[in-house]
Amino acid sequence: MLFKIIADFYVFCRITRLNKIYKAYFQTINMNHGRKITGGKYHANRKKKLYERKSQDRHVVIDRETRIKTLRVRGGNNKTFILKTNVANIVVSGKAKKAEITNVEATPQNMFLARQNRLMKGSIIETSLGKARITNRPSQEGMVNAVLIKQ
Repeated sequence: MLFKIIADFYVFCRITRLNKIYKAYFQTINMNHGRKITGGKYHANRKKKLYERKSQDRHVVIDRETRIKTLRVRGGNNKTFILKTNVANIVVSGKAKKAEITNVEATPQNMFLARQNRLMKGSIIETSLGKARITNRPSQEGMVNAVLIKQ
């Protein structure tokens, strides 16, 4: 019985010691900016595939000219997205009307994005018809859809 307790304690000490060694080893990897203890680099075993690569950021901004771009996506499909616009499709009492966007009042994601006049889902915009909230994602679609806010 005593021998088993001593043996268990010995195994526990070895495991905790190994855990500490591994922890210290991986901390040195992080401290050494992804390098080995010897100073050598960790090399990637392969390059990223096309679908794993990050695409360029799409920031939709208010501008006089409307700029639309088409991109080939997975499956051979085309995705049309908008980069610059000053026109929004606003739903007023069940009917859609085109209105000119003058300003971005607020964005739910970040207040600094409103200062840059970025159009994104949930943003409150000032239009010729009044204040409206964007209901779609202009960076994923080729238009800006919004709903008029009751004041």
